[in-house]
Amino acid sequence: MASLQTDGSHFCGGFLIRDNFVVTAAHCKRQFYTVIVLGAHNITKPEKSQQKIQVKKYFPHPKYDEKFDFDIMLLELKQKAKLNEFVQTIGLPKKDKTVKAHTECTVSGWGRMQPTKESNPSDVLREAQEKIQFNFECKKIWEEHFNTKHMICTKFNKNGGSMCQGDSGGPLICKNKPLGISAFTSDNDCTDPKYPHSYTKISSFLPWIEHNTGGLGNESKPSDSKYYNHHFN
Repeated sequence: MASLQTDGSHFCGGFLIRDNFVVTAAHCKRQFYTVIVLGAHNITKPEKSQQKIQVKKYFPHPKYDEKFDFDIMLLELKQKAKLNEFVQTIGLPKKDKTVKAHTECTVSGWGRMQPTKESNPSDVLREAQEKIQFNFECKKIWEEHFNTKHMICTKFNKNGGSMCQGDSGGPLICKNKPLGISAFTSDNDCTDPKYPHSYTKISSFLPWIEHNTGGLGNESKPSDSKYYNHHFN
């Protein structure tokens, strides 16, 4: 996991796919310089596990329209991350494949703990369980904003935690693979189960990722969840 920060403040998540590339959402691009924090649990403390690396170059998808579709960005780091027990790369799916509805997945990040806009990001990395939703259900709710070719979406239990603002750019992990990038949810209430959470479908962009990074990242062991807490405990 990566925390994207400006002036020490977290604003988006991301994840390391090579020792010098992070994947995030295109809407996470900032005009001011961005620092990537890797190996963090509590982003308000100077943990020894943390590595802070500046972004060398931004690669937002050229077709991103500042709205919803093509919401994916690569960040090239100024120096390579040191891979160790706290910082690992995660391998991407090798081909475009359909994820079955009801598949159990995990979303993680430092996003808001409560759905109100006044709520602050979480100090510690948190995790929530969500299930893949049928595309037609998401299309029915989100209409033209939901592109079934480039997006997947989830349903969730309000009491079990959920993706919220500040989690953008982080991974949706299904069967130990990052299949989605946290993209958008209801503006008014990210915990309203009537509005499925939407994710950029990573497997739709594999050729573009490979072209810009020189590969699809490294295989890695399943993430150890000992650092996580659950949203809304």
